[in-house]
Amino acid sequence: MKRWITTTDHKRIGLLYFWTAFCFFLVGGLEALLIRLQLAQPNGHLVSAETYNQLFTMHGTTMVFLALMPLSASFFNYIVPLQIGARDVAFPRLNAFSYWVFLLGGLLLNASWLVGPLFHAPHWNVAPNGGWFGYANLTERQFSPGPNIDFWLLGLQILGISSLAAGFNFIVTILNMRAPGMKMLRVPAFSWMTLVTQFLVITAFPVITVGLVFLMFDRFFGTHFYVATAGATPLLWQHLFWLFGHPEVYILILPAMGIVSEVLPTFARKPLFGYTVVVFSGVLIGFMGWGVWSHHMFAVGLGPIADSVFAGTTMLIAVPTGVKIFNWIATLWGGDIRGSTALHFAVGFIAMFIIGGLSGVTHASPPADLQQTDTYYVVAHIHYVLFGGTVLGLFAGIYYWWPKMTGRLLSEPLGKWHFWLTFLGMNLAFFPMHLIGLLGMPRRIYTYTPELGVSALNLVSTVGAFLIAVAILVFLVNVLRTRTHVRPAPNDPWGGATLEWSIPSPPPVYNFSVIPTVASRLPRWKTERHEPMRDPPAVPPAPIHVPPGSWWPLIAALGLPVLALAPLTHTLWLAFLGAAILLVGIYRWAFEPFEV
Repeated sequence: MKRWITTTDHKRIGLLYFWTAFCFFLVGGLEALLIRLQLAQPNGHLVSAETYNQLFTMHGTTMVFLALMPLSASFFNYIVPLQIGARDVAFPRLNAFSYWVFLLGGLLLNASWLVGPLFHAPHWNVAPNGGWFGYANLTERQFSPGPNIDFWLLGLQILGISSLAAGFNFIVTILNMRAPGMKMLRVPAFSWMTLVTQFLVITAFPVITVGLVFLMFDRFFGTHFYVATAGATPLLWQHLFWLFGHPEVYILILPAMGIVSEVLPTFARKPLFGYTVVVFSGVLIGFMGWGVWSHHMFAVGLGPIADSVFAGTTMLIAVPTGVKIFNWIATLWGGDIRGSTALHFAVGFIAMFIIGGLSGVTHASPPADLQQTDTYYVVAHIHYVLFGGTVLGLFAGIYYWWPKMTGRLLSEPLGKWHFWLTFLGMNLAFFPMHLIGLLGMPRRIYTYTPELGVSALNLVSTVGAFLIAVAILVFLVNVLRTRTHVRPAPNDPWGGATLEWSIPSPPPVYNFSVIPTVASRLPRWKTERHEPMRDPPAVPPAPIHVPPGSWWPLIAALGLPVLALAPLTHTLWLAFLGAAILLVGIYRWAFEPFEV
């Protein structure tokens, strides 16, 4: 246990990220099932309006910040150093700090379900209830006097610190720690998409941090950054939130695109079609993602010029995304295709992401968007992008890299059951929402009348949600089965082309016994100009130093939730205690001996 708590090994931190994020994914899924049960029939009374608000706020927040982003981070941590031929990330202790901050921030956020009595609330739950988007003025103290929004804004600020720490770490790792001969245009597609994602993280998260600091000042110190009666405008929050929020969509989807760009070539036995185009289209998505945020605000009255500009940029960003889709299809075309579970999820990603992308393009037209906004059509769109896109892409990565990460192979028949139940369930759950929205059902409401005419569609949607739950249970059975039905994984069960497949599964603590020298973009495949590279020797020719464990990243991270408790409980001494823990942790971390 001590080794896991003090670890600075990128592989162990990757596994910690994976299991923690997967637990939060299950929590977010449970919240979604409660939402769907409430809406399964008209005039539902499973939960109250207040609890429903808390459920859909926490569902969105959990899935975006506590499940999908850190599930991607688990692959960043485990796979990227292996793909670029590095022994570890650039800053191993900062990596550990990032994980512990994420864990503690997530626990603080979810503690709001259980601590109502401490705040003299009539219920156990004082969970955030203003929507995962936190629109002003709903989040001001006048309209939300309890601690609900305080948990949300403080939890998100802590999670932002975790994301920024990881972002700088991976940028330095990818730019500075590549194996000899690995030029930037020999870097695998997944590592390239990781690099673009981290640049988006370090530029987007400061924006939401500024918005949350303004909100914190409004709630705790009586300022009026978002209060219209004081001469401010609630639209300031919308601009800050969506200026972060749309790059955030690409922070979630680009890693899945990178995974698909690794899985398809391996199981089609062909190099990725148009690798350079795929890479630069990802970079272009990163740049263009900053120019589209106001399509979330077509209904607020920005005026015809602003609406026209953002309609144009929103349509344009579909171009590099479409380019990637054509490249993926061309990679499969004429390939020697092996229908593994990972390939099923990757192809499912392409199909579902096309539907999500096409419904997104309909939002690019302001007149159409005015009809669709605040209806379930938008809910359908975001779920096709983030479930049909990100979640299916992440499961492709799980089935692809599971042998490398654990040394064991998952069952392919159970994996196929998992895929088809997921595929059927998500389409049953989310496709009817397009029709529910077009028939006039608003989003963010906890009940509806039979006269609306959407009862049957809502029931189908709920059935689909429970099918997804069954699919996740099949996946858990598959995972648990590997503990009893052990199928050891060789170095390279799939015949992959990248460096991670040249070392044992799971890798030794030092990764590579000898740092490889890379001569081509596909070092393990024979190309017209290059023979396959030799795998590194099984035993290192000389002793290898690896970073030792450290308690100080965890201790420094503990200071942040203690600091957050000070404004939550209006207790000044907690602020000094939290600052002291944080400063002592950083000081001892800075002066910790290199050799332990």
